[in-house]
Amino acid sequence: MMASRLLDVYTPIPLNLKRGEGVYLYDTDDNAYLDTYAGIAVNALGHNHPAIKKALSESSQRYLHVSNLFRTDSEELLANRLCQHSGAEKVFFANSGSEVNEAALKLARKRGREISTEKTEILSVSSAFHGRTSGGVALSGTAEKRAMFAPILPGITHINFNDIDDLNTKMTHNVCAIFLELIHGSSGIYPLSETFINEVKRLAKENDALIIIDEVQTGLMRTGTMFAFEHHDITPDIITTAKALGGGLPLGAMLVYHPHEQILKPGDHGTTFGGNPLACALGNAVFDVLETQDFQQNLMQRMTYLKSRLEAIVSDYPALFSELRGKGYMWG
Repeated sequence: MMASRLLDVYTPIPLNLKRGEGVYLYDTDDNAYLDTYAGIAVNALGHNHPAIKKALSESSQRYLHVSNLFRTDSEELLANRLCQHSGAEKVFFANSGSEVNEAALKLARKRGREISTEKTEILSVSSAFHGRTSGGVALSGTAEKRAMFAPILPGITHINFNDIDDLNTKMTHNVCAIFLELIHGSSGIYPLSETFINEVKRLAKENDALIIIDEVQTGLMRTGTMFAFEHHDITPDIITTAKALGGGLPLGAMLVYHPHEQILKPGDHGTTFGGNPLACALGNAVFDVLETQDFQQNLMQRMTYLKSRLEAIVSDYPALFSELRGKGYMWG
């Protein structure tokens, strides 16, 4: 095999993949591998799902791309479905979770500056992951990782994980928003505590700060509900989601709640490929499946079974495992 010309930012698994079917990937020798990566939480319906293939075939015959100077039926339908399931008012489509987190960051700071020129600070929780763009890096991870790309975007302060005292110290009237991952994924499946979430709610209201919930990985039934925030007594101001949304094609969405849907005006933000009609058609195909009672019943049964078996493993091997953390299909 010739040397790869791809930049070495990954450590690829040495498999020559030929095709995918359901939950399996097949190599060129037709060996089957259980795909527990699922495209890094993208392939919510598995590989080669008939609903996805049908939508891909039909939509690709119409057009592959039009600019956002035009509205398309697939984009409008998907936006309506996202709002119906989340309670949001408006949707902005982009290509990835990183991009919609950038959009949320911009919206929050514009709103903050309309209140006070000093209300631009943003809080994020240490060990969360919000993407790999400059803004995403500034919101994410550890100080050591952020230092590699210094100087990073200023005005972002990190709170210790589930640390209510630290939250109270750092939440001020100059904070315009707080970013939350309700279940931290990349750092090892760590859920935020109910007491921490409740304190975020109280302080955000007291300080007029937006609550931005990153559901890039937890969204679209990954935890058993359409969005993970539904497990808690919290109403976000903005949700960001992506990964499974495009059915395998790049698609992210920022869901904005009333009264914040009018903050960004024409020209304030945009995207060339976001809301691509083909990706949105696949997104609607994903929802066609997710919304069915059969799918949801089957999903609940499998999630319940997985949890019970993992609990048994933790119980049977106390020398190896101390706890089970997570929800739905996200366990650590």
